[in-house]
Amino acid sequence: LYLPQIDKRHESKDSIFFRDGIRRIDFVLSYVDDLNKEWEKNNCSHKSCNKPQFSLMSDLTFPGQESEDGKIYFVKIHAPWEVLITYAEVLNIKVPIKENDIPSTVENPLDCMLAPLRLPEKVMHPEPDYFTAPFSKDKQELYLINDESTFFSPSMRNRIVNYILTRCPYGTEEGKKKFGIKRLLNNGTYSAAYPLHDCQYWKKANDPNCDNERYTLYMEWARFLRFYKEQPLDLIRKYYGEKIGIYFAWLGFYTEMLFLAAVVGLICFLYGLFTMDENMSSKEICDPAIGGEIIMCPLCDRECEYWRLNTTCQSSEYSHLFDNVATLFFAIFMGIWVTLFLEFWKRRQARLKYEWDLVDFEEEQQQLQLRPEYEAKCTQKKKNPVTQEMEPYLPITSQAVRFCISGTTVLFWVSLIIASMIAVIVYRLAVYAAFASLMENTQTFQPIRGLLTPQLATSVTASCLNFVIIMILNFLYERIAIWITDMEIPRTHMEYENRLTMKMFLFQFVNYYSSCFYVAFFKGKFVGYPGAYTYMFNRWRNEECDPAGCLIELTTQLTIVMAGKQIWGNIQEAIVPWICNWWGRRKARNNPENLYSRWEQDHDLQTFGALGLFYEYLEMVIQFGFITLFVASFPLAPLLALMNNILEIRVDSWKLTTQYRRPVAAKAHSIGVWQEILNGMAILSVVTNAFIVAFTSDMIPRLVYYYAYSENEDSPMSGYINNSLSVFQISDFPERNKPKQNPEGLDICRLVYRDYRYPPDHERKYLHTMQFWHILAAKLAFIIIMEHVVFIVKFFVAWMIPDVPADVKAKIKREKYLTQKILHEYELEKLKERL
Repeated sequence: LYLPQIDKRHESKDSIFFRDGIRRIDFVLSYVDDLNKEWEKNNCSHKSCNKPQFSLMSDLTFPGQESEDGKIYFVKIHAPWEVLITYAEVLNIKVPIKENDIPSTVENPLDCMLAPLRLPEKVMHPEPDYFTAPFSKDKQELYLINDESTFFSPSMRNRIVNYILTRCPYGTEEGKKKFGIKRLLNNGTYSAAYPLHDCQYWKKANDPNCDNERYTLYMEWARFLRFYKEQPLDLIRKYYGEKIGIYFAWLGFYTEMLFLAAVVGLICFLYGLFTMDENMSSKEICDPAIGGEIIMCPLCDRECEYWRLNTTCQSSEYSHLFDNVATLFFAIFMGIWVTLFLEFWKRRQARLKYEWDLVDFEEEQQQLQLRPEYEAKCTQKKKNPVTQEMEPYLPITSQAVRFCISGTTVLFWVSLIIASMIAVIVYRLAVYAAFASLMENTQTFQPIRGLLTPQLATSVTASCLNFVIIMILNFLYERIAIWITDMEIPRTHMEYENRLTMKMFLFQFVNYYSSCFYVAFFKGKFVGYPGAYTYMFNRWRNEECDPAGCLIELTTQLTIVMAGKQIWGNIQEAIVPWICNWWGRRKARNNPENLYSRWEQDHDLQTFGALGLFYEYLEMVIQFGFITLFVASFPLAPLLALMNNILEIRVDSWKLTTQYRRPVAAKAHSIGVWQEILNGMAILSVVTNAFIVAFTSDMIPRLVYYYAYSENEDSPMSGYINNSLSVFQISDFPERNKPKQNPEGLDICRLVYRDYRYPPDHERKYLHTMQFWHILAAKLAFIIIMEHVVFIVKFFVAWMIPDVPADVKAKIKREKYLTQKILHEYELEKLKERL
């Protein structure tokens, strides 16, 4: 490459243009002088060896310049007009042919009320709306080309240059072509490749030709004080490209829909709060004449003592906050809400596809074309039946071997998660006995014993331990997932993203939700009874639920994992990049600002990376699972998610605008495979919430008692606690379970958890009563009824709401008609000229 000596005194250091003020810097490559010497030492046999020569040097302008420290060299790339129009045709880029004359949608009568939430019109719509058509070099006079230097936006220009660089050959090795900037970045030849931000984010550029879009985005979008404002989606799309724009559109829409779910969830929580004093179960547990007289069987073998039921008074009162009749309503509501969210998002997405010229966008060529890595690693070729051209392919035997290795690796890591979950369960069982013994025999814990029960103490500590394990496994598996996806050598970019998405989601699904599934559906279900307890590994006695039920423990588990993940995620996203950038700019702070060039400033920022959006989607989809799969146990989950997402939008926008290099623009017409994942989770959520209400909450046993077993017409729920706790004869304890002490000389004790067994003096001693089978039948019937009702309503709502709004359909047809008409008239004019 030719690196001319540039007079630094006559060049603006904070400009995105070359010295002539006309040619725009579309892309920057950087390399370190020390790395260059090492490369020459290892790969060159003569002194004239230099950096790899790209074969398109005749097409692109490559001036070079060194940094102030003299170690980092920058190659600044400009794409001339001929290059831009050539590749605009290759990439099928749509460009304006006529200003859109279709009348805008009728104004909303609520617009005056929403005015405080609006942004200025020039920020929301930075450029006019046009009819567009795919670019063709032969029809340049058809397009609205007022100025060649500004006809293609900076995001289009950097996308074109990146397309060229990823496929540009630079040499051969053992008869194989070497090409693509990614390979040069991986082997250290170049240290970075990036497009430039157009200005500093905190002030406008001095250059009058600069649009200062980064500054506008920061002032109007990326500051937390603007959290109540709408997002400038058109400006985001113009500056960062459609792929990033569609993510923020989805995140904003998801947050808006969460507002409704959060309000309803808060109302359900307040209902539980205001009706706490009316809860007959907690009244009986707290009553000294009832709960104070009920002696409970020991919580562990040998060491634990007998205890009185009213010691769990406070935990039983708090469990009513989440275990009440509003829980059922909220579970059904969320099943319908998730359908409304997905259906209305399809409509919003369809409107964006029209507004952003993505209607005819099946999958952009850049996505469907072969990955450079695929072309480089696949040496065999065969004829494509569609294009009739020879292209590389991976033999079926090689694919099978790679898939087997990949599948085995994924299965191993999923098994590792299950093993870690079992380890946490063992911890719960071992520590549970210790907590039970400690709290019963230590006077220090007496003041808080009513609030901090052994079950709750075990649940909190186990949840914290589980969260730490989740974070560690996530850190390790992310790298493994990328490695095995690279090993599979996916054919296209879309295949690569889809395969990585499914691997990561499967892992994170098991990693984050396994502990919640355990508490919701397994804990306390396989306990046995005194004298016939069930043991894990024949050593640890299985956990029992609190007398008030397991729902409060599921709520605790969900809150710790969900809130912990969100807090840790925001720390990672905001604080870590800021610290890295602060440390990277420490040398630059010693130099005058006018010597700190635009390309150096951007070089010192963090790299967003090709998988940057992938992690953002993954974070939000995991959160979506928390607020749908287990929402029946925690109505405040949507409120927590709403508060997090209000912060998330501003954190994501702030880090993208201020802490990261400008990403290469890319197109996308939807959120991709994430849509199918969300649909699957929406269906699964109906099933999980039905099972939570039936088997984890205490609602069905209470209803069965209310309608079938109550003997008090004036107070139907009185006597419920006494009815639900089975009696056990202390003399029937085997030596393994029998407590060491019985100072009060007790004869009987009650089972800690809800169970319905015949008393010791019955002929069917300790076997399940008919009430147990009635309750089980009621639970199964409830699940079937609830699932069918919610599914019927879901499918009816989905059928009633069309995916594409009627006005958008009409506009699409109108635009296609007018575009065809304009093209037809153009062809007629050309024909007349030729004749």
